[in-house]
Amino acid sequence: MSKLTHLDETGRARMVDVSDKPATTREALAGGFLRMSPDTLALALSGEGKKGDVRAVAEIAGVMAAKRTADLIPMCHPLALSKVEVRVEAAEGGLSVTARVKTTGPTGVEMEALTAASVALLTLYDMLKAAEKGMVIETVRLLEKTGGKSGDWRA
Repeated sequence: MSKLTHLDETGRARMVDVSDKPATTREALAGGFLRMSPDTLALALSGEGKKGDVRAVAEIAGVMAAKRTADLIPMCHPLALSKVEVRVEAAEGGLSVTARVKTTGPTGVEMEALTAASVALLTLYDMLKAAEKGMVIETVRLLEKTGGKSGDWRA
């Protein structure tokens, strides 16, 4: 197992010092899925729910979340994000969410993409829970990342 970068030599949590790392273009794509009944999916896609267009609201919530990741995850660096794109799409059995985040800097944006996808999914759940409380958020994960010292990675 490789050394965990957020722990010092005594095992105490720390924010990684990235001051000597070069600024490079970095991008990450994360995704997740909200499983629901066909009736709830139809309601979500209709745009006629009591709370409005649930997909648009979830996409905006995901963008906002990506920008606040350092406020939520203790060891994340605040980053100047150059792109955040969140998409909510119909899929078999529910709604699929993807979040693509990009920056030029000394550290990656995987956590920002994961946070954007997670909050978009939570927003969908919140907006649709009156119709179905048994929806399931699943498979939130990093799908790909590019840039940085560790190079490119794809699930």
